[in-house]
Amino acid sequence: MDGWSKFQSSLSNLNLGQSANKFAKGFNSSVQATRERLGHIAPDEITELPQEYKDLEARVDALRQAHLALLKITKAYDSESYDYPTQIQESFTELSTTIGHGITNFAATNLKGTNIPAPAPVAPVAAQHKTLPHALGRAATNAATVLTHAPGGNDDKLGSALAVYAGAWETVAGARVEQDDAIQSQYLQPWQTTLSTSINVAMKARQAVRASRLELDAAKQALKTAGPGRQEQAKLDIENAEDDLVQKTEVAITLMKTVLENPEPLKNLNELIKAQLIYFSSAAEALSSAQGEIEELSVAAEGDYRKSRDH
Repeated sequence: MDGWSKFQSSLSNLNLGQSANKFAKGFNSSVQATRERLGHIAPDEITELPQEYKDLEARVDALRQAHLALLKITKAYDSESYDYPTQIQESFTELSTTIGHGITNFAATNLKGTNIPAPAPVAPVAAQHKTLPHALGRAATNAATVLTHAPGGNDDKLGSALAVYAGAWETVAGARVEQDDAIQSQYLQPWQTTLSTSINVAMKARQAVRASRLELDAAKQALKTAGPGRQEQAKLDIENAEDDLVQKTEVAITLMKTVLENPEPLKNLNELIKAQLIYFSSAAEALSSAQGEIEELSVAAEGDYRKSRDH
């Protein structure tokens, strides 16, 4: 690394303009970072940052990791189909239907006044929610319809039970949409805003501290190799770098404290669990009521079956 030191010294001894001097400092800082990473700088030659700063760094890192860990899973609430595995197949069917609708209406409009028969315009197919509760409700409704429309279906207890089951899941489906809307607006958006603004600002302030610390230590290394004519300037560079590091460290400490004291993440988490609680409570109430009705139908069907076996 003696070659690096000589090159740094030659850069320092040049009569550089302001922009060139800035480049030289940046280059020296890069060399300093590389030498530290390779273990060519003794630990006692690396400027020690205040313990308060290092503790705050660790706490901000933990806060950022906590935000990212929860966001990785809760980001699913951005898409309503997160619990609906057959969504892709239905989307393809709906796409085909939409294309067919578009072609039919295009023909109905553009074939008027020609000798070619124009098809009648058709209304677009209503979009369906892609959630498991909605799918269960639709499936149960279809199953109940099949049974009740069969001969003697009005007395079909399974058909009646499926209709009750479908009604319960329609209620759950509505609550599910409300839950997802609340989570998106009251939790996901502000949670991601905290990550992209306040935490990110603190991280950038820390990067500025690291850059300033490297510049200071590079200046100290440059003093060791500075010629007699550069000694005063090298010492002045160290003083300026020390002042800059102190200032940037104080700014970073203030910003990190602000991030850690911010009550917004707790408020966001409360909104998340509140939306989930409302949803699961609504679901439990609807399903409990339906289960009671279905149990009655089940007991009645069991009784009818036993009577038929006794005769």
